[in-house]
Amino acid sequence: MTDSSIAAAPDPSVRWVPPSAAANGSQYPRPPLGLAMRRGIMGRCPVCGEGHVFQSFLKLAPKCESCGTAFGKLRPDDAAPYFVILLAGHILMPPIFWIDRAYEPPIWLHMVVWLPLFAVVCTLLLRPVKGAIVGLLCRLGITGNTDDPNLFGDKPE
Repeated sequence: MTDSSIAAAPDPSVRWVPPSAAANGSQYPRPPLGLAMRRGIMGRCPVCGEGHVFQSFLKLAPKCESCGTAFGKLRPDDAAPYFVILLAGHILMPPIFWIDRAYEPPIWLHMVVWLPLFAVVCTLLLRPVKGAIVGLLCRLGITGNTDDPNLFGDKPE
């Protein structure tokens, strides 16, 4: 094996820049889907990865303080609670059914244990899931506004 056939590890300090970045003239090009959603989950701007998505617990910031992406145009609406309920149900329902079948605890014990646990799990999942949805909407450029339907002003790659 020669030295030229070994690929060098990517430099983490270099930002991801697609080949089409120079074509559209944008300083921050449309990021890949996985990267945009991962940044959103972490509460960072899906486009640049520097600014914050949220102004408070669930309120979107009007725009990114780093790159200026307008989050106020994005409409995640009720998608986040829907996916949170779907995830929490799939995570917590199997143990509930197993414990009910194996130990047959009284219904009051189920309510005392599982209702608060569902509330905590749903609350903890809500912000990251909403951030991921914002990342998805940023990647797709969907604003929900018929007058200005695209966040980037171009077509998705």
